[in-house]
Amino acid sequence: MKIGSPIDKDSLLIKKRLIVLEVGPGSNPTKRSNVLVEKFVNDNRHRRGDFKIYPNQKLIQADGETLPFKDKEFDYVICSHVLEHAEDPARFVNEQVRVSKMGYLEVPSLIGEFLAPKSSHKWVILDIDDKLVLYEKSKLPFDFTPDFGNVFLNYLPYKSLLYKLLCMSKQNFLAVKYEWKDSVDIIVNPEDDYYKSFFTERWTPEMVQKIFPQRSVAKELSEIFKSFSYYAKSKLRRTIFPSGGPVSYEEYINRTNQK
Repeated sequence: MKIGSPIDKDSLLIKKRLIVLEVGPGSNPTKRSNVLVEKFVNDNRHRRGDFKIYPNQKLIQADGETLPFKDKEFDYVICSHVLEHAEDPARFVNEQVRVSKMGYLEVPSLIGEFLAPKSSHKWVILDIDDKLVLYEKSKLPFDFTPDFGNVFLNYLPYKSLLYKLLCMSKQNFLAVKYEWKDSVDIIVNPEDDYYKSFFTERWTPEMVQKIFPQRSVAKELSEIFKSFSYYAKSKLRRTIFPSGGPVSYEEYINRTNQK
C-alpha cells in the first residue's frame, strides 16, 4: 500500500533502531542503509559512475530478483533508480516486499525518460491511482531519439532553484517517488484501455489532471516551502558539518582486509 511520496531517499524519516536494506545503490548509496545488495559491483553499464559504499555498511553481491534474505528480515528497504532496469519488475518488487516491512521506490517517470532517455532502461513508469504502473519502452508508439538530459538533468537542477523545487515537490514529473508499507500495488504492461492509454495515446486534459492533480494555492505553497526547507537544511548541513562520503569498492575491500 502506498503511504506517501517523499522528496527523495535522503529525506526519509527512518528511526535509528530500524535495520535498512538498499537494493542497487550503485555510485550513490544512502548513508542510512545498513546492508547493500549490488549485482554489478564492477560493471558500470547500468549507472553513471563506479560502485561506492560507506565503510560501515555490509555488502551482499546478489540479484535483486532473488534476494538472499529471510522473510521480513529488514524493517525498511530503499531502491532508487533500479527498477527501470529489471528484467522481471514484478518479481523484483515482490522480493523487496517479501524481505521488508516497508520501503521506498524511486524511478524515472515517463516524462523524465522522454526528456533524458537511457538505453539501459527497459521500462517507463507512472504513479496512477497510487499504483506503480510500468510499460515496456519497446512497446511504446514513439521513440526516444531526442535527448535533453544535459538541460534537464545536468544543468537546470544545479542552476535553477525554482526548477529544483519543482522536481522535488511534483510527483510524476521527472521521477516517481513511492513509499509503501506491507505491499506494493504494481501493474506491468497493462492491457486495459484506462492504464494503457497513458503510455500509448495523447494525453487529454482529464489525463493530465489525473497524473498531476490540481492542488490548492495553500497546498502548493506548503509543498514548495517543505521542499525549500529540506533543500536549505541539507545544503547548510553539508557546509557546516561536512562528513566523509562513500569510498570505492577497492578501498572498502582494503579496509575490510585490514580489520
